[in-house]
Amino acid sequence: MKSHSVLLQLLGGTKRSHALRRWINLWPPFLGAGIRIKRIAPDMKAVDVEMKLRWWNANYVGTHFGGSLFAMTDAFYMLMVMHHLGTGYVVWDKAATIHYRKPGKGTVRAEFRLSDNQIEDIREKLKTLPKYEPVFSVEVKDDAGVVIAEVDKVLHVRKKQEGR
Repeated sequence: MKSHSVLLQLLGGTKRSHALRRWINLWPPFLGAGIRIKRIAPDMKAVDVEMKLRWWNANYVGTHFGGSLFAMTDAFYMLMVMHHLGTGYVVWDKAATIHYRKPGKGTVRAEFRLSDNQIEDIREKLKTLPKYEPVFSVEVKDDAGVVIAEVDKVLHVRKKQEGR
C-alpha cells in the first residue's frame, strides 16, 4: 500500500487524528529532528507542532538549526487541505519561504489553522481555473510567544483528471 493511501486512511475523526499524530511523530525526519505533533483536531482544521532544543537539532551557535525550523512546518497545510477537499483533487506542496526573525531557543511551536472560508475559496477558484496555488502562512514562536520565524507555504491544487 502506498504511503499516500495510508495517510488518506488516517485523515479525519478523533481516533484517526490520534493515529495520524502517532504515525507522523514516528516518521524518521521528524523523529530525528525532535519535531512532535502535539495535537491534530478531529476535524483536521488545527495542527499544533513543537520542537525542543536538543544538541542534535542545534546549530553551531546553540540555537535551533534553521533546517529543523523549516521542517517542522512541512506538509501540514497540504494534509489538511487534502482531507477537506477529498479524493477528487490533487494537492501538493509547491514552494515555501522562511523568514528568520530571531534565534530559536528552548521549545518552539507552530500552530496551523485552516478555515472553512479558505477551503471554500479553493473550491470556488477551481470551478473556473485549471489549478490554484493558495498561500498559507504560519509563525514559529518561542516559549514567550515571540515570533522567531515566519513561513509561507504555496500549495498546488487542481481537480483530478478522469483516468488518473
